[in-house]
Amino acid sequence: MFHSDYMRKAICEALKCDSDVPVGAVIVKDNIIIGSGHNTREEDNKITGHAEICAINAACETLGSWHLENCDIYVTLEPCPMCAGAIKAAKIRSVYFGAFNKTDGAALSVYNLLYPEVIVYPGILREECSSLLTDFFEKLRLRNS
Repeated sequence: MFHSDYMRKAICEALKCDSDVPVGAVIVKDNIIIGSGHNTREEDNKITGHAEICAINAACETLGSWHLENCDIYVTLEPCPMCAGAIKAAKIRSVYFGAFNKTDGAALSVYNLLYPEVIVYPGILREECSSLLTDFFEKLRLRNS
């Protein structure tokens, strides 16, 4: 599979969000998806319900360990500081993200919390990932007006 294929899987995860901001993530080890997740903050009423945290928890369960060395995470939106911290703590090797997070990005945009331990690859399927967010917030504005 190619990086864009894994990002498409993350986009599929993002599409599972009902009332949450549509962000999805998958974790890959040896070309196999071992964990996936999407935002569940509204659904579960938990601040830690970010796609990355959900995917990390799923991957840890799959491997039976919190050590995710030699794993890569694909996420539709650049990780926030909380998720960047979890990615580093889990020892994930690299982050591939789609849309830049210009308000909270902790991989490149606002902060650079992952360097040098984690390699970052930005802009994978950027247009598709950005459209998910743009469409969601447009619909939200229409509903609230």
